[in-house]
Amino acid sequence: MNLADFGYEKIPEIYRNDIFSKGLVPARVIAEHKERYAVLTEDGELDAEITGNMRFTANACKDFPAVGDWVAISVFEQNVALKHQILPRFSVIARQDVAQFGEIQLIAANIDVAFMVQAVDRDFNLNRLERYLTICYQGKVESIIVLTKTDLIEIPLLNEIELSIKARLEHVAVVKISNLNLSGIAELSRRIEIGKTYCLLGSSGVGKSSLMNNLAGIPLMKTDSISKSTTKEGI
Repeated sequence: MNLADFGYEKIPEIYRNDIFSKGLVPARVIAEHKERYAVLTEDGELDAEITGNMRFTANACKDFPAVGDWVAISVFEQNVALKHQILPRFSVIARQDVAQFGEIQLIAANIDVAFMVQAVDRDFNLNRLERYLTICYQGKVESIIVLTKTDLIEIPLLNEIELSIKARLEHVAVVKISNLNLSGIAELSRRIEIGKTYCLLGSSGVGKSSLMNNLAGIPLMKTDSISKSTTKEGI
């Protein structure tokens, strides 16, 4: 597995050299499970946990690994690894922690581009888009607006929505797609580059899972019908 395809070359060379000089292995966090993590290495996916020293010296949530982080690990038998060090982050997706006043909740790290996803049939909200944009701007993440479910409204209304976005957010690219008839999927796919990391921001029911499946060309994510009264995905 080539880690450069997952953005490893963005880590400054001085830190990459430091990892190897210590006999450690570079890895990227791809999932978090209550202080246990799935990480991706050149040899594949491993189960990992943080060292006692990292846990002891952490002062805030940002001091723990987040999805997208590059870390230095020790690898043991039976696919078990220990995290020793978080490498410098070049961007973050973060928000205020609703459980702890003044605390920042780190959602993801080292994201190049965020697809801000909204459905045009009933979810569309310019103020919400601006909030997403603020989160991305503060975290140094590029943004692209993705309008889904374009097959459910008339073209004049779709054009009106697009004009309202450009009037307020003129410097942000907009891509209109339908997960049903696949219009716009190819255009969005062309914006995805090897070596960059992308994320989806959007409320429940806007078609994020279907979009992931369509971009990948395989069913990666489970999709369900949407309740007409709540616009939330069924479970």
